[in-house]
Amino acid sequence: MMSTKNEHHMVPLGVLLKRELANEKTEKPDIIYGQASQSKKGEDFTFLKMECQRMLRDGVTTFSVFALFDGHNGSAAAIYSKENLLNNILGAIPSNLSRDEWIAALPRALVSGFVKTDKDFQEKAQTSGTTVTFAIIDGWVITVASVGDSRCILESAEGVVYYLSADHRLECNEEERERITASGGEVGRLNMGCGAEVCFSHPKYLVYCF
Repeated sequence: MMSTKNEHHMVPLGVLLKRELANEKTEKPDIIYGQASQSKKGEDFTFLKMECQRMLRDGVTTFSVFALFDGHNGSAAAIYSKENLLNNILGAIPSNLSRDEWIAALPRALVSGFVKTDKDFQEKAQTSGTTVTFAIIDGWVITVASVGDSRCILESAEGVVYYLSADHRLECNEEERERITASGGEVGRLNMGCGAEVCFSHPKYLVYCF
């Protein structure tokens, strides 16, 4: 908080919004979105679907989906994931659930959806890959899943920034390197003539290729 000579106080916008929400007891947030600085290489895609309807045991409710796909070595994996990932996730959620049960089942469904999308894409025998950052917003609950290094961050009403995803970058993520080697993959450095670049290869994880 800052003060001026006239003793007027500057308060972060997020704090004011939080106060208003507390006063109005808003049950569902308004979602405002935008897009900027998209790469021109033709391998990056976004996915946006607002007000997705679902039939639950306690009635029809909605949720919103935001996703980012950063393709590599072509656009095939990014396009395939954009077209199929959401359906694969929703297909992994049991039917006849309440809203709270649906939200609780979502993390496991995200894992299942990612795995199915990866396996199905492998059958196409294409060698491209993609990062995926996938966020589902249901009321005040945000559920995020990601592979690769497309980062998802959240700024709270108090101005605190939280990282909602971990960068799966081999040069700085020891856990990711161990996961790859434990799966039978290889991690090394490939000199492309313009400096060293960390890389790996594993036939089972095309979606993970950087």
